[in-house]
Amino acid sequence: MNAPADTQHLKTALLNRLSHASASEQARALAEGQISASELLEHSLERIARLNPAINALVVLDLERARADARAADAALARGERRPLLGVPVSVKENFDVAGLPTTVGSPAQTGNLAAQDSAAVAGLREAGAIVLGKSNVPQALADLQSYNAVYGLSRNPWDPARTPGGSSGGSAAALAAGFVALELGTDIGGSIRIPAHFTGVYGHKTSQGLISLLGTGLPAGRQGERDLAVAGPLARSAADLALALPLLLNRDPRQNKTWRATLPAPRHNRLSDFRLLLIDQWPGTEQSLSEQQVSQRLVQAVQAAGGQVTRVSELAPGLLPDLAASHTLYRSLLGSSLADPPTLSAGAQQRLAALQPDDHSADAAWLRSFSLSHRDWLRLNEARLQLRAQWEALFEQFDLVLSPVAPLPAFEHNQQEPKDERHYPVAFADGVRPVRFLDLFTWAGLPVLPGLPATSFPLGLDESGLPIGGQAVGPFLEDLTPIRFAELLEAQQPGFIVPPGWQSTG
Repeated sequence: MNAPADTQHLKTALLNRLSHASASEQARALAEGQISASELLEHSLERIARLNPAINALVVLDLERARADARAADAALARGERRPLLGVPVSVKENFDVAGLPTTVGSPAQTGNLAAQDSAAVAGLREAGAIVLGKSNVPQALADLQSYNAVYGLSRNPWDPARTPGGSSGGSAAALAAGFVALELGTDIGGSIRIPAHFTGVYGHKTSQGLISLLGTGLPAGRQGERDLAVAGPLARSAADLALALPLLLNRDPRQNKTWRATLPAPRHNRLSDFRLLLIDQWPGTEQSLSEQQVSQRLVQAVQAAGGQVTRVSELAPGLLPDLAASHTLYRSLLGSSLADPPTLSAGAQQRLAALQPDDHSADAAWLRSFSLSHRDWLRLNEARLQLRAQWEALFEQFDLVLSPVAPLPAFEHNQQEPKDERHYPVAFADGVRPVRFLDLFTWAGLPVLPGLPATSFPLGLDESGLPIGGQAVGPFLEDLTPIRFAELLEAQQPGFIVPPGWQSTG
């Protein structure tokens, strides 16, 4: 008499467990018939309806098509069909085109911009069987470490709603941490995947530049050119899911596929103790924050516990490590010049630009000048970028990965002060908390962006205030599976993803 009730109880318990499981675990449960795609989708949608209002991570839902896709996935599973993400609910960052849905990048003027077809990367997820249930929030123009805009409002961090989940893939990271979806798709040019992952305790991968097609992302609609420095990449609750998702996103540009296809090299190692690791835990010319110090300590402890060793910068031969301060100046120049429509500088920034001396070659000066670079100057800087990539290639002959923090602080409280470039954020140092400028939060995030290197962000537990912190592993150009594999092996040595308090699924 109690069998049906017992069966439903077990199924509910399974669905609750799957809420914060990995995408690969969900795919396995679907393939084994433990749950149907429709049941998993409805469980996810119920959870979103009940909990998303508190954090506003997902801002556009595609319910009718998602339900139809779930039914189609169930039919395919019943036929014995198997694909990597068959029946798994996912969401994508708002700047990715999804057929029939708006792509606004947070601009009220773009609310009528409905995508005619899926972006290249979204099409890859669909072909793998994923059910794209909607889109996650971003800052306007993707230009902030927070995620709020006049179209969709403010996204909050599941760990503390008074704090940001980061930006610009902030809604993506929050949706994962909250247990709404198991896989997300983001973009990164200034830490936009890795910093939200760090702020929410999930995993994120910034791919090698040019590896994933950006066709069908951002504005204007139908754009063919890709923004310099920008890349797409996956976010997930496990490092293994990054490795699962990455191949699905490759070779999506039909023009390039006429002549060549990318095949990722295997990870350099499959044991943590075999990796040759260089740790950079203090940015040149700055004081180490307490958060950076904690990340460094946990990384060293985890590697040593696995029998591995970490080399520090002080042990390097002179000239092996590229000049990080000079590289950051170059990064600032190319980052600003990558904008087809440069922003209007604030009054204070215009005054600082006018007061610059010709011999001022600081990072701040580079940023202010970047919006009006001539093409001749850009070519010169681009050559310097390529020379820098060659320097990194030489370093990666002696090391497999470079480890570093992602940011000098954990998730901070919402701050919508304008102008944005005059904001300051509280960073804890040994002698107390001091304000740090908005522009000075991007040093670690920019480290792999300029040379186009892959970088995987991974959680390292909680700090003393109970907020997630994380590190990043930077790898050789086009060897994306090496930092992902390191993060996966590290996951076995210390806590990986932790469910935020109060977000465990019990419904």
